[in-house]
Amino acid sequence: MTPLPQQSILITGAAHGIGAEVARRLAARGARVALVGLGGDELRRVAADCPGSVVFDADVTDRDALDAAVAGTVEAFGGIDGVLANAGIAAPGFIRTMEPAAVERIIEVNLIGVYRTVRACLPHVIARRGYILPVASIAAVFPGPGLAAYTMAKAGVEAFANSLRLEIQPFGVEVGVAYFSWIDTEMVRGADGTHLGGSMRRILRGPMARTHPVGEAAEAVVRGMERRSRMVVCPRWLPAMIVLRPLLPRLAELLLRREMAEFDRIAEREAATLRGEPVGAGGIAERAGRRT
Repeated sequence: MTPLPQQSILITGAAHGIGAEVARRLAARGARVALVGLGGDELRRVAADCPGSVVFDADVTDRDALDAAVAGTVEAFGGIDGVLANAGIAAPGFIRTMEPAAVERIIEVNLIGVYRTVRACLPHVIARRGYILPVASIAAVFPGPGLAAYTMAKAGVEAFANSLRLEIQPFGVEVGVAYFSWIDTEMVRGADGTHLGGSMRRILRGPMARTHPVGEAAEAVVRGMERRSRMVVCPRWLPAMIVLRPLLPRLAELLLRREMAEFDRIAEREAATLRGEPVGAGGIAERAGRRT
């Protein structure tokens, strides 16, 4: 177990959802947190709940802003013990009709942004023999239609983390991967609020249909950081799905093929109105940051 008091931990996507709740729980356990994200007012509201925290307004696709956030964290805390590379956006849509720029933006934020975060922090984490936790998703394992861009990015995050673990093992740094199913965040609620996202969610049954409280996911992250876990999951049954990964594409095809023509029609209609813009409060902040 790694005691959390006085550990310095940098969190991206800290203004909303899992990132915000992890920050609050880490701070309550005595960790010093650096909050990195978009949506300045929301970020500062989270900081008010995290004594001793520092705040950096940065888009993970902006290398200079991210480097400045890392440098500021080191200046404030003397180093970095842990990284939660959590920033991400989502937008339901089919590749055939979704705006190419929207697909590429999801990959840039969710995959390249994770790489940039980790790379900027890496020398400091190595100096502390610390812990890195990129956030993947059940989407890295299960091929969900309507989320191809998100799935591409999260599968890339998983592969990146697993490769990185091997590369930096000689330095005493440990690397995990976080996998989440449906979590009650603004991003998930925003996706459910679209016709396509809501329609696809309604056909799910059993454990796959359940939405889990954000606190449950945040507690899994905090526990994973204490234990320097190579796998962080919420809900707890996700490892079984990971084991069954080779069967899942065929299973999804069998379960969903009757629905796909209708889903494609819905996706085409929504592409004309939503234009692949990311959903939820994080999506609003991302769009505002992009315009700025």
